[in-house]
Amino acid sequence: MTIDVVILAAGKGTRMRSDLPKVLHPIGGVPMLGRVIEAAQQLGDVRITVVVGHGAGLVEERFAGTGVEFVEQKEQLGTGHAVAQAIPNFRPGATVLILYGDVPLVKTGTLQSLLSASDRGPALLSVEMANPAGYGRIVRDEAGRVLAIVEEKDADGDTLAIREVNTGILAAPADLLAKWLPELSNDNAQGEYYLTDVIARSVSEQIAVTGVRASDPLEVAGVNSRAQQAQMERALQHSRALSLMHAGVTLLDPARIDIRGTLTCGTDVEIDINCVFEGNVKLGADVRIGPNCVLRNCELAVGTVVEANSIIEEATIGEACTIGPFARLRPGTELAHGAKVGNFVETKKAKIGLGSKVNHLSYIGDAEVGEGVNIGAGTITCNYDGVNKFKTSIGDGAFIGSNSSLVAPVEIGAGATIGAGSTITREVSADELAVARGKQRNISGWQRPTKKS
Repeated sequence: MTIDVVILAAGKGTRMRSDLPKVLHPIGGVPMLGRVIEAAQQLGDVRITVVVGHGAGLVEERFAGTGVEFVEQKEQLGTGHAVAQAIPNFRPGATVLILYGDVPLVKTGTLQSLLSASDRGPALLSVEMANPAGYGRIVRDEAGRVLAIVEEKDADGDTLAIREVNTGILAAPADLLAKWLPELSNDNAQGEYYLTDVIARSVSEQIAVTGVRASDPLEVAGVNSRAQQAQMERALQHSRALSLMHAGVTLLDPARIDIRGTLTCGTDVEIDINCVFEGNVKLGADVRIGPNCVLRNCELAVGTVVEANSIIEEATIGEACTIGPFARLRPGTELAHGAKVGNFVETKKAKIGLGSKVNHLSYIGDAEVGEGVNIGAGTITCNYDGVNKFKTSIGDGAFIGSNSSLVAPVEIGAGATIGAGSTITREVSADELAVARGKQRNISGWQRPTKKS
């Protein structure tokens, strides 16, 4: 089947009260339109046309290079008019699938079912709602074929009792849409061209319309306000939490996790409350993440423990490492097996060797730290002169005393010891002791200053 996808994304989204086009607002860290495009791309070799309008430049810029094409609806004259803008992109013999950029949770499997039902005529996606107020009702004949979509204001009592409603998502042969869309009428109160009129046209020409029901109302729900955006966000996070738990992950509170990208977990992973995962995050077996942590585009190997309130970004963490609490690992950090980065430690572009420890209150940046190194509290690598960055190298087994400043570029040899409180500005050879601090003087009989009256 040749599939041409048309995604309607021209609306302003007035109720969002935002300068950002509605379809660019995120759900699970991805713009709503991006989620719809992803669902469509998973159908296979499809051609995707996005109909843009409000904020067209921003939308096109955001999705440049994704393989989608754009057409502009310069006047907002209804859904039928919007789809008509894409007619030049229809391929002969194709099936056209019409989606909406503000319906972010639609599933590829549901779309496949809809396409399978559209081989001879239009197929629309419907859903049953406990409270269908405000929606157009789906009227079927005794054989289950769709006869009409009746708007609520036009419905009688029996029709109002119907709980099956129209979602607006439609699949139909391209040749039929190319014929019918230009012939739609805007003779209605809003003066707009409605896509739903295609259904009436199909029935009048005795072309059967098939209705396919979505299983979950949230899957086909649109976002028109911040409140609905939040509802979609929680629905997505709930679904992701269930998937993690089905895969064997322990979530101490499934309602308090946010995955804004892709999270891949090994066996027996445990995640505490209020953790945020952004981008592509991989957790090996037996990894434990404490509460209130943020992990972004990083990989943690087997048995690593991240204590509370830590941030890890674009870092690679080896096996059996310990991080935090209150640690910040910035891009380029690499921890080898058994390394420890403790409380209130910040690292950036730093390689910490096997079993090495940076336990407290330190900054290690642009550094290469060997194996079995101990870095005392308050140590900093002075890697920046205001213009350029420089590297610090610390050899295996070195001991860096507390409150030391290592002024890069500098090299500390294997087994060297740096006395506490030292400012090191030149190379320290292997096994040497370096002490660089002022000589202590104790002055007897000294009197503190007193306040003058």
